[in-house]
Amino acid sequence: MISLDTAQDLVSSMNPQDTLVVCRGSFALLHFKASFPFNTTYYYNAYECPVTNLKTTTWENGTDCCSWLGVTCHPISGHVTGLDLSCSGLYGEIHPNSTLFHLSHLQSLNLANNDFYPSPLSSLFCGFVSLTHLNLSNTYFRGEIPSQISHLSKLQSLDLSLPLNSQFLLKWRESTWKRLLQNATVLRELVLNRTDLSSTSMRPLNLSSSLITLSLRGTGLKGTLADGILCLPNLQHLYLSDNFDLHGQLPNLSCSTTSVSVLQISSNEFQGPIPPSFSNLVHLTFLDLSFNKLNGSIPPLLLALPRLTFLYLRDNYLTGQIPNVFHQSNIFEVLDLTHNNIQVSNFVLQQATRQYSRINFQSCQPYLCLSSNNFSGPVNLSLFSNFQNLKGLYLSQLSQLSLNFESRANYSFSSLLQLDLSSMSLTEFPKLSGKVPILKILYLSNNKLKGRVPTWLHKMDSLSALSLSHNMLTTPMDQFSRNYQLTILDLSFNLLTGSISSSICNASSMESLFLPHNKLTGIIPQCLVNLPYLQVLDLQMNKLYGTLPSTFSRNNRLSTLNLNDNQLEGILPESLSNCTLLEVLNLGNNQIEDTFPHWLQKLPYLKVLVLRANKFHGLIASFKTNHGFPSLIVFDISSNDFSGPIPKAYIQNFEAM
Repeated sequence: MISLDTAQDLVSSMNPQDTLVVCRGSFALLHFKASFPFNTTYYYNAYECPVTNLKTTTWENGTDCCSWLGVTCHPISGHVTGLDLSCSGLYGEIHPNSTLFHLSHLQSLNLANNDFYPSPLSSLFCGFVSLTHLNLSNTYFRGEIPSQISHLSKLQSLDLSLPLNSQFLLKWRESTWKRLLQNATVLRELVLNRTDLSSTSMRPLNLSSSLITLSLRGTGLKGTLADGILCLPNLQHLYLSDNFDLHGQLPNLSCSTTSVSVLQISSNEFQGPIPPSFSNLVHLTFLDLSFNKLNGSIPPLLLALPRLTFLYLRDNYLTGQIPNVFHQSNIFEVLDLTHNNIQVSNFVLQQATRQYSRINFQSCQPYLCLSSNNFSGPVNLSLFSNFQNLKGLYLSQLSQLSLNFESRANYSFSSLLQLDLSSMSLTEFPKLSGKVPILKILYLSNNKLKGRVPTWLHKMDSLSALSLSHNMLTTPMDQFSRNYQLTILDLSFNLLTGSISSSICNASSMESLFLPHNKLTGIIPQCLVNLPYLQVLDLQMNKLYGTLPSTFSRNNRLSTLNLNDNQLEGILPESLSNCTLLEVLNLGNNQIEDTFPHWLQKLPYLKVLVLRANKFHGLIASFKTNHGFPSLIVFDISSNDFSGPIPKAYIQNFEAM
């Protein structure tokens, strides 16, 4: 009897026209699958993976592995050359003896958006010497990047990015970083967001003449930005945001033109003016310099770049007038000048509106962001309607701007989706009835609005997000049940009274409901906590009484539940343990009477647990699992009637804390 490998060798040596391809790698793949627990309800990274695709469920012994989801084979030899298990719900360690590393012919490997914590990034990954594409992003690998990664000289794309909550789990040495950039001469895409590059230099990047996309967000880079990177011959997309030790002035470009079309260097410590030589970035379509310390005026030639359509300059120290370049051919889809010291003349504003009214934007989506600047004087809201196809208008924190609403004027914002008029000292609601037919987001928070919400607002079927916080409104809660399509409703810090009617549950798409700091009374409707999409429920600082809802449904999406500073009583319903995505639970300053809810320790994402100032009593039960409360950061059980010692296991297992 011959072995399976010998049989596969004999078959592969035959004329490919005479036989079918035999998959070579099914044994390794099946053993790799078996090394992870099978859990169809495993939830991970809903933003990157809206639907977890359990590809390995199609992998069955006795079937052709070349037909399995995520597997690509060589058309002649049958060797596995591609493996894509991104968003497959895999979790657990990858050990050095994993059969994954037996797939020596791999050219493309994608394990993105799985959870392999606490696995180190093994040097065995560097044994796939034929790899051209390697994606291990959002997989929670940890430790030092193996020096052997420089052996992957055929790489065209490398992504080792980490999730937002796991910055610096992976660390680079200067020598490893330099060798990789020297050897990977065909590397076109390099994405290393939130890996630790704090011990490296940016200088080796000047060798990367093949790079098209470079993303080093939140990597701890230090020093200044040299113009050599911006002048790399093929570079089109550069992302360097969230590096708080990148400082100094932006470089004067030595190259007359560059290939860069997307440049994002926001949230750093850059100072000084925007160099006039940035006008050499003639291919630029997207520029984000937000959240730095830039000063001086905006170079007119920058605003006149012919392809620039997205410009973000918010939260700097820019001064002077907005240059009047709106008579030229460039058309902004987003112009964000929020939180600067910029002034605008009525002449420039009129020029801008005329330019936008003359040009057909077709499918463009322009947004105008002028919040938090030094604009003053009277302005009619109708003036902004001249911006044809305007999608977003942001005028918040312009308290010196007197905005006039002309209810009878013949104008409309037929394309407007977002309107922000918060912090403008408004004393009356804008007269928008019939003028914003498809508006989805309306912010009127932190004004001086009193009394009841106008009827026209309740009739807006298009509205999905409404913020009226920090006003003096007294509208009954049941009035908002008419806005059944709302996903976000913020009525915090008002003068709302009465009870929360169960009719609010007619808004079945609600994701976030903020009602804190009002004078609401009555009980919490049972249906409220079982809304299928609800993620945030904030009812703190009211006068609610009665018991907590008794049933929290399985597979609910609650991540934040703030019920503190009310008059709630009774026991904690154990169905709270069904809230597997819960991150914040604050029940402080109520009258809840129960023993310690040890069953909450199984919640994997719970970061904040506040039970202070209630009537909890008895012993605090010790852990029954090895990793109870794995994510807990805040643990407040003060001012209760607990007795006995605090179990040592609690303190020892608070790893996140």
